[in-house]
Amino acid sequence: MILTCGKFELDLSQPRVMGIVNVTPDSFSDGGKFAVAELAVAHGMELVGQGADILDIGGESTRPGATPVPLAEELRRVIPVIEGLAAKARVPISIDTYKPEVMKAAIAAGASIVNDVFALQQPGALEVVAASKAGVCLMHSQGTPQSMQLDPQYQDVVREVADFLRGRLAAAEEYGIGRERIMLDPGFGFGKRSVHNIALLRELETLVALRQPVLVGLSRKSVLGQLTGNDVDARLHASLSAAVISAMKGARIVRVHDVKATVDALRIVTAVEGL
Repeated sequence: MILTCGKFELDLSQPRVMGIVNVTPDSFSDGGKFAVAELAVAHGMELVGQGADILDIGGESTRPGATPVPLAEELRRVIPVIEGLAAKARVPISIDTYKPEVMKAAIAAGASIVNDVFALQQPGALEVVAASKAGVCLMHSQGTPQSMQLDPQYQDVVREVADFLRGRLAAAEEYGIGRERIMLDPGFGFGKRSVHNIALLRELETLVALRQPVLVGLSRKSVLGQLTGNDVDARLHASLSAAVISAMKGARIVRVHDVKATVDALRIVTAVEGL
């Protein structure tokens, strides 16, 4: 399986690691640590050195309860970082945004993947990605960051998430975005209780059966804290377990904070399971 994203063709015959670079003051795990562009670029290059296959740049926190960021401020945060990393890193750069204007500017600055928590549902988003050669990650979410964890409800979370992703995949194809450019993300923690997150991980094969690369983002998330009782900075072991389980169930990309540890863990999985 090959993911086409801009000038890159990413071989997904084995699990790949997407390293997180948050250029935000309020992200749930590392908010403020890399809010200066130079620090963010240096951190991104460090993650590449640790084995990251993709770098995901975000300028607006989507944690539960996060305050929306004005367009101009998000652009100010992310564009210099994307430009800096695109000039240095030999891996695809992903822009984590739902705003079409940010997508367009980020692609022009060197991003080759759009990672959208709203799966290109904002007006103009489908058109921006379709007009580019960028890859895209379509993620499921219920509600907005301000409301998503207030009272999420599902009759059958696995079926409902699969149906949503199938629909967004069809919408992207209708706009001319080829399947070779598309990843799917069940959206762990985005409008989901612990029971929903666990069900999605347990039955991840249902989403893998959609025959698109599946991306999983469970690194340091609250469900891991609820299961272990650990604060966000003490969830490394739980995050590694989640990444390994995801890969063994068919995920092709894991989005993580702790790149080196995850790369090492997945090397063992790949060697033993032949993934």
